[in-house]
Amino acid sequence: MSRLGITLCGVPLQNPVLAASGTYGYGTEFASVADLDQIGAIVVKGLSREPIRGNPPPRLWEAEAGMLNSVGLQNIGAAAFVTDKLPALQKCKAAIFANVFGYATEDYSVVIRILESGEGLAGYELNVSCPNVKQGGMMFGSDPKLLAEVVAAVRPLTKRPLIVKLSPNVAKIDVMARAAEESGADALSLVNTFLALAIDAHTRRPRLGAGFGGLSGPAIKPIALRMVYEAAQAVKIPIIGLGGIRSGIDAAEFLIAGASAVQVGTANFWDPDSPSRIAKELDDFLTRKKIVHVQELVGTLQL
Repeated sequence: MSRLGITLCGVPLQNPVLAASGTYGYGTEFASVADLDQIGAIVVKGLSREPIRGNPPPRLWEAEAGMLNSVGLQNIGAAAFVTDKLPALQKCKAAIFANVFGYATEDYSVVIRILESGEGLAGYELNVSCPNVKQGGMMFGSDPKLLAEVVAAVRPLTKRPLIVKLSPNVAKIDVMARAAEESGADALSLVNTFLALAIDAHTRRPRLGAGFGGLSGPAIKPIALRMVYEAAQAVKIPIIGLGGIRSGIDAAEFLIAGASAVQVGTANFWDPDSPSRIAKELDDFLTRKKIVHVQELVGTLQL
């Protein structure tokens, strides 16, 4: 195993840098502009039980230090992913994780059952930042009981690793992290985007077609680092950190805060080869610091 090679929930990765869901399509779209074989793993865009058209445009807005998005989880549906996208992804050296979402607990279960028929998936990432329509629209990821319910429901359906992607729009991230761990999560990824609003003063209307959106990018990195640290202190399962990572140094900071791996998201919009580049920069950092293996960084923050 190389200096960057790790094992995440039993899945060997050539490096700890993953492409984040919602920023890398289904992976194959980036093959002409990025070296997919140099990425640790690809987390494909969120998959639902039925295809979703997504929100009205505009869907993206470039903020001063990041980006707002309200794509609306547009996707082809889990069944079409298995037949149309997954076979091509099996040729990649990168591990493939499927991001899963729903609007009721049974939605998550249905999607997992569909994806279980596919070959080549390394595991699943549950997006719990969706509103539970049966609970008045409250997000699964904002209530520990709802979070535990959905994780416990899908856990028996698969032997593949189950990652839970936590929302940052909560008062206590450690409470949510423990709820996910206790109900069967193998790892946590955090943070998802922060609920935000951009306004056009001239028209007095939102910049996004759907109104509110999710803020990501460099603006959220210091908050994301704090939440990763708090979650890592609260649980024993691995943490995958994300939020504004643009360089190998950024990745190192998340590892030091307690993450075992990282995901790159917003940076992919302006540099599709960001995950590969960041992995190389992380390796250069280890060389300069004379660090034998990347795991030596994990959880070494001195407060």
